[in-house]
Amino acid sequence: MLSSSQSWRNSAPWRCQVLLDTGKVDADPKDGAGRTALHIAAELGHEAVVKLLLDTGKVDADPKDENGQTALYMAAKYGHEAVVKLLLDTGKVDADFRERDGWTALHIAAVKGHEAVIKLLLDTGKVNANAQDEFGQTALYIAAANGHEAVVKLLLDTGKVDEGTKDENGWTALDIAAKNGHEAVVKLLRLLSLDH
Repeated sequence: MLSSSQSWRNSAPWRCQVLLDTGKVDADPKDGAGRTALHIAAELGHEAVVKLLLDTGKVDADPKDENGQTALYMAAKYGHEAVVKLLLDTGKVDADFRERDGWTALHIAAVKGHEAVIKLLLDTGKVNANAQDEFGQTALYIAAANGHEAVVKLLLDTGKVDEGTKDENGWTALDIAAKNGHEAVVKLLRLLSLDH
């Protein structure tokens, strides 16, 4: 037997459709924090609801909340690959948009180690893989700091990141990986520097 929350989750697309079909419901309202239904569905990874909302043609596919975070950013943050793909496939989202602190969807996916999401973002060809946040940190730096070896390798394999980029304190991805004790990442970055 399904739990009540699982049962509600499974019926959410149907419930949304019923409400939208009345024609009396605004499909794109914002709450006090500027978040829309699309933000919330993306954050929760509710692919069917995201698709339903996008299919209405009445929602902004790239809404920004008060922190400048988009539905794409929220889906990337929680590793919801299918939702990220749906949003990117609309052609109406800025895959390289920066939120208030200068982070992109690539930054947030890197800190969480969401390799599949990072691949989708990179495959668009529309993201700056070497973008720096307000502290000078790149997605590579952030992945290295958190020991996400597969993400570091994926970013390096693009050939579009500068492993020598320094943050505001003069630290590189190699420096922060070593400081944090991520030996596999250190080895990977050192091998790369030997190749150059």
